[in-house]
Amino acid sequence: QVLLKSDAPTGDVLLDETLRHIKATESAETVQTWIELLTGETWNPFKLQYQLRNVRERLAKALVEKGILTTEKQNFLLFDMTTHPVSNTSEKQRLVKKLQESVLERWVNDPQRMERRTLALLVLAHASDVLENVFASLADDKYDVAMNRTKDLLDMDPEVEAAKAKGTEMIWAVLAAFNK
Repeated sequence: QVLLKSDAPTGDVLLDETLRHIKATESAETVQTWIELLTGETWNPFKLQYQLRNVRERLAKALVEKGILTTEKQNFLLFDMTTHPVSNTSEKQRLVKKLQESVLERWVNDPQRMERRTLALLVLAHASDVLENVFASLADDKYDVAMNRTKDLLDMDPEVEAAKAKGTEMIWAVLAAFNK
């Protein structure tokens, strides 16, 4: 269950709104429930007041404002749809390189010693089903090493790992929620 440690503002609109929702709940909710609520994937009519509104659009807008994405209209048969392709490919390449290096050159074989942001990025890339794309540009032997190391990491018991390391509990809880 998610327990609020601090409701101090973070300076990020979406995070602060999330904190207000977590604070407003009468009973603690599970990580799975919060993922469903915060992504707009819940069908529980009693929990609708805790949903973040237009979260994908708001995230895309924030990335457009930072210069990472751009906004384009594309025509799909009869409909015009707004898309957000990557405009800053150097930032994307920086993240891909960081993940590749973390599992090849800087592999610690211990999630407790791994940088938290890198661990979170690996978990999110796995949950988003884009992890193979991250390693696709590698030579076959390095691709195999990267995928095997990442698989070993993602196959670890999230409850055991969360209990070992302070500060990564939520990362492991998210992995557990996506592995269900």
